Amino acid sequence: MLTKFESKSARVKGLAFHPVRPWICASLHNGVIQLWDYRVGTVIDRFEEHDGPVRGVDFHLHDPLIVTGGDDYKIKVWDYKLRRCLFTLLGHLDYIRTVQFHPNAAQFPWILSASDDQTLRLWDFRKRTCLSVLTGHNHYVMCAAFHPSEDLIVSASLDQTVRVWDTTGLRKKQLGEPSGPMAAMDGGRQSVAASTAMNVQAELFGTNDVVVKYVLEGHDRGVNWAAFHPTLPLLASAADDRQVKLWRMSETKAWEVDTLRGHANNVSCCLFHPKQELVVSNSEDRSIRVWDVSKRVGVQTFRREGDRFWILAAHRSQNLLAAGHDSGMIVFKLERERPASAAGPGDKLYYVRGRELFCHDYARATGGSSGVDVPIASLRRVGQQAQTDGIGSGPRFLSYNMHNPKEGNVLVCSEVDGGCYELITFSLTNAGGSVTDGKRGSCMGPGVFLGSNRFAILDRHKREIVVKNMNNETTKRVASPVPNVDCLYDGGAPGRIILRADDRAVLFEVQSRRVLGELTAPKIKSLVWSPDGSKLAILCKYGVVIADRQLEQLCSISDTVRIKSGAWDASDTGGTNSNLFIYTTLHHVKYCLPTGDTGTIRTLDNPIYATRVVKDQLFCLDREARSRVLSIDTTEARFKLALANKKYGQVMHLVRHSRLCGRAIVAYLQSKGFPEVALHFVRDPQTRFGLALACGNIEAAMECAFSLEQQKGGEGKARDVWGQLGSEALRQGNHQIVEMSYQRKKDFDRLSFLYMLTGDTEKLRKMLKIANMRNDIMGRYHNALLLGDASERVAVLEASGNLPLAYICANLHGLTDTAERIKVAIETQEGSVEGLMDKVPVGSKKGGRLLQPPTPIIRAGNWPTLEIKKTTLEDLSAADAGVYEEEGNVSSAAATTLASATAWDDGFGDDGMADVGATGGLGVDDDDFGGDDWGDDLDDLGDLGGPPAPAHVDEMAGLNEISEEAGFQMPAAGRPPAGCWVANSSHAADHMAAGGASSAMQLLHRQIAASDFTNLRDSMLGCYLGSTVSLPGIPGSGSIIIPLMRNDASGHPGNESLPRTSISPKSLVAGVRNGYRFFQGGKFNDAKNAFAEVLSQIPLTITDNRAEANEMKEMLEICREYITAIRIKAAITAAGDDPVRSTELSAYFTHCNLQPVHLLLALRSAMGTAFKHKNFIVAASFARRLLELPDMKSERNADLRMKATKVLQKSEQMARNEHTLNYNENSTFAIDCEDFVPIYSGEECLKCYYCGSSYKGSAMKGKLCVTDGFCLVGVETIGLVTGK
Repeated sequence: MLTKFESKSARVKGLAFHPVRPWICASLHNGVIQLWDYRVGTVIDRFEEHDGPVRGVDFHLHDPLIVTGGDDYKIKVWDYKLRRCLFTLLGHLDYIRTVQFHPNAAQFPWILSASDDQTLRLWDFRKRTCLSVLTGHNHYVMCAAFHPSEDLIVSASLDQTVRVWDTTGLRKKQLGEPSGPMAAMDGGRQSVAASTAMNVQAELFGTNDVVVKYVLEGHDRGVNWAAFHPTLPLLASAADDRQVKLWRMSETKAWEVDTLRGHANNVSCCLFHPKQELVVSNSEDRSIRVWDVSKRVGVQTFRREGDRFWILAAHRSQNLLAAGHDSGMIVFKLERERPASAAGPGDKLYYVRGRELFCHDYARATGGSSGVDVPIASLRRVGQQAQTDGIGSGPRFLSYNMHNPKEGNVLVCSEVDGGCYELITFSLTNAGGSVTDGKRGSCMGPGVFLGSNRFAILDRHKREIVVKNMNNETTKRVASPVPNVDCLYDGGAPGRIILRADDRAVLFEVQSRRVLGELTAPKIKSLVWSPDGSKLAILCKYGVVIADRQLEQLCSISDTVRIKSGAWDASDTGGTNSNLFIYTTLHHVKYCLPTGDTGTIRTLDNPIYATRVVKDQLFCLDREARSRVLSIDTTEARFKLALANKKYGQVMHLVRHSRLCGRAIVAYLQSKGFPEVALHFVRDPQTRFGLALACGNIEAAMECAFSLEQQKGGEGKARDVWGQLGSEALRQGNHQIVEMSYQRKKDFDRLSFLYMLTGDTEKLRKMLKIANMRNDIMGRYHNALLLGDASERVAVLEASGNLPLAYICANLHGLTDTAERIKVAIETQEGSVEGLMDKVPVGSKKGGRLLQPPTPIIRAGNWPTLEIKKTTLEDLSAADAGVYEEEGNVSSAAATTLASATAWDDGFGDDGMADVGATGGLGVDDDDFGGDDWGDDLDDLGDLGGPPAPAHVDEMAGLNEISEEAGFQMPAAGRPPAGCWVANSSHAADHMAAGGASSAMQLLHRQIAASDFTNLRDSMLGCYLGSTVSLPGIPGSGSIIIPLMRNDASGHPGNESLPRTSISPKSLVAGVRNGYRFFQGGKFNDAKNAFAEVLSQIPLTITDNRAEANEMKEMLEICREYITAIRIKAAITAAGDDPVRSTELSAYFTHCNLQPVHLLLALRSAMGTAFKHKNFIVAASFARRLLELPDMKSERNADLRMKATKVLQKSEQMARNEHTLNYNENSTFAIDCEDFVPIYSGEECLKCYYCGSSYKGSAMKGKLCVTDGFCLVGVETIGLVTGK
């Protein structure tokens, strides 16, 4: 017996397999119906509407229906998709034993039921009516079943008889065929009165639609079960006389064939095996027995100690059986269905079907066939068990001698009688088998050929390796190098074998008795060598391990379902030979590469066993050992393999000529560092934009940005796209693309600063005009400052009402006329200019002076751009199927130039200027800046694209041309570590370590809304001081500052360096533990300081992985909860005289998320406070919560447990609150960290986005959080950043 699934439950009284899905329905003695997935081993659903045991259950063949019958006299029909009972059929007067749908339920919507009321009933479940009542038995009817194909019903009863009923009349009546004398009455129509009379007669005496055909008598006691044979005119019955009887039927009579004796107690069920000539029965003697129908003898017995068996079920199409017993059920097979097979030389496969050894020749394939089967030899049956098919007596393993080219040698091994083998020798020329006597023996597991004239087996008693010659004579015995060896496999070379022992594979050389390699692999099932012998696939129960010939692991993969078989690709071309492994599971064909990449190729209707893979054809055997060919598409696997082997020509050929698509391929290419290849698959502009930025392809990114702008309009997300494009262009140094991006985004401040950096004063003046038209005072002043235009700055200050500043500015820069005019204006407004100029010291370093923009030294079309090296895969046109030539030329941005210039003119031209209002503002939906004199001023912007990349220059070519006048060339300066740290990270700790306190504070303000940095000062200084070390120099010289880096373990990281920080997650854990210790000891101020210190260190702590990040966020919540709890504790002390407030605060204290040992203290305090103030309802609640804590069961809390019990009893007696409390224990709420009042669901509240503290209403908006003391409340931010 091969157990596939086992469940634990109450006694199982009924079982039914789903006809298609891997489901089984079990009805239990406690009234529950369970729907199990036996392949995964989980309960899918439960149905609980019956009162009492449910003894019968069945699946509908096509519809999602289940029928059940129980001891509550009810038949219920369920829809397992809707997960409810559809209707109930009433009519039986006693327990219902079995229920069954008609096998042809599409044509006959019938249900058959058997009951202890001594009747059988046929129901129409579509009309929900009773069709017929079958009477005749005079005791309980224990079982009833339809014949699979004929109009027959069999029933078994405790009246010691088996009855066979003929339903032909009912079938004709349901199909409308005339039958009986009533057919001729009134033209085939019946009156209402006659129909009613017939229904009454049918209810009382039964009908003649179903008649008894045979009554089988022969059992000495009550019959518990009867079953039809699927195809033959046979019956089997099981009874309390401990016997199973076989009956044969003819058209006119039925008679007993034989009696099967062997059970020691009542036989509860029996059935015919659906595929073999076997009868399976189970009994209350705790055994399942298998009987040979042809020989009429018992061939197998399976016992289960302590559980009686009650029911059996067989799958309609698969070789599966199920048995229900006192404590659950088991799903099992009687034998393995994997055909024994082995690859032969060339294109041959040797396998066993039935009792014949065949050679399948793939080279002789014609049409759609996979080849030709050539019979080799008949296998002899040895032993008693081997005389019966279907019980595991067939061959299990097959080994072919690949070392002997002159003749064929096959070892056929089976598990009969503990394990045996048979050696078959035959000629390779005429394929005639010759089996000689004496070439058989006992062994354990498969045998292995070591050479042309010897083979090895495993002795099943001593577990030693036995070497034999072709005459079956023992030549050597070798002790196993490791204990617990239970199987031998081929070692891939002459004289080598692989031993399986305790989830290990050991490569062993027999001649030298050396262990050459060892590999750990759980639950090894089989081994598959590649065609060239360089790789080995180890098939485990739930995974595949790929290793080389020395048993060094290359990769390992795992699966959720069982691995069935596997084969290596044997294609002559394509580069997949011995590099692509195809394996099958129960319902899928999948692939595995030596690099560890996997994927699914196709689904399967039925399990198959792969034997050979050539190109896109999978050759396999099914469970009937019939050779089949399946078409598979290995394009994805070949693509990944070519990418791993750097065969870029083949990669691009597959890109152009194959249908590769899907997010999985795109994600795979990104993870492997080839986003430029993913560009060829993606058509979605948003995804293409991200990929283009990832590979630095500005041209493709710009094209996608224009598409996204057209889709989404000029606002919102489209502007974000231009911002990202501008950042990438700025990184590459292409300031013309940056300019266009800022224009599309309308980022005027950055645009002005860019013009200042590039020295383009003309465009700076135009930006000044734009700011003037937009009424942007700050923009005007900013541009005037960058231009050095003092008169404009004075005008801006005057227009904005800052007359004193305007007077100072005009006077300072020598604009006397303007200064006089402003002086008059100030005095007109009853002001005075006396003392204004005294505030501006002139002549000193701090004095005012005129700021002038920098003068451009070189005016060029573009900066020297950062070279973005194109990978070998980026240019699709350069790919060839077999040859790859690297292209050195970088494409220019000429096309981008035109698009950029056009886009700029569209935004700044004369068109649409009429929409500008009198105030100079912009229209809501208009992207134009306006201005009558602005239209053609930007026509001379020049070429916005970058110059073509310079050609490759040989740096060594000029060595021979160096003259004496050649000057010294300074080497290029590197980047300082602090600059790298700031560029490589967005974490405040890294910026602080680099000395960038300003940027660190800006990051903290943006990320967690930090506003007051007093509490963070020590942590920030620690980051700065801990990132470097000072090394003393030689006498007379200064110290050397050496940066400390955290990513230099495997070598210097170069420009990717990151600083080492002084605060680690371990130090935070220590701080939290200190807080716990202080809290436990009642030192609340010390505990609060410890948790507050952790809160101030968390923003400047960097984690290395996701687990540490989650742990740090958990510590953040712990600190918040404990600080809130400590503050509530202080408030309780302050409100000691107020019974209402002190009780409320005590209640809130228990709702802080504390450790169980601390929660115990909180509940003890709250219980005492509530009880003292006579608030007995909440006191009882606290007492219950206290008694439910796990720590209350210990002896040290015995006194507290007794006190809590007394408080609970007293409170339940009083059952009233003395005061009205603002506390509802049945509703979830958060605690206002300012006023300590509950915030129930739906009420308005604000949060601190760093620590998560809640505040009721909106009064705290923009104020510092009370818990952490440095973050603003109500400011929505991204939250805590834990990594770089």
